[in-house]
Amino acid sequence: MRAYLISDNHDTLVGMRLAGIEGEVVHGEDETSRAMTSAMLMEDVAILAVTEKAAELVPDIMQRAREHGDLPIVVEIPDRHGTKRGADFLTRYVRDAIGVKME
Repeated sequence: MRAYLISDNHDTLVGMRLAGIEGEVVHGEDETSRAMTSAMLMEDVAILAVTEKAAELVPDIMQRAREHGDLPIVVEIPDRHGTKRGADFLTRYVRDAIGVKME
C-alpha cells in the first residue's frame, strides 16, 4: 500500500516526492475532479493526501470520500504556504465529529 498526493502546486509535490510519495499537480475543478476519481480507484493507494486549495475545488467529492469509509483514507494537508485552518481546528473537528469538548 502507498500514499498518493493531489496538489495544487508543484512545490508541494516535489517535497512529497522527497519523502517517497508520488502524485500529480492539478489546476481547476475539472482536473481536480478527474484526479480524485482516478486516485480513488487505484487499488494500491491507502492514503490520498489532497492539498487544502485543491480540496476546496471539489467539496462534494471530498465529503463523499470521507464518508465512504473504505480505502483510500483521504487527508487534507496544508501546502507550502501553510494551513488555512485556525489554530483550534483539531479541537473543533473532534467536537463536531464526536461531541466531546476538549480544553
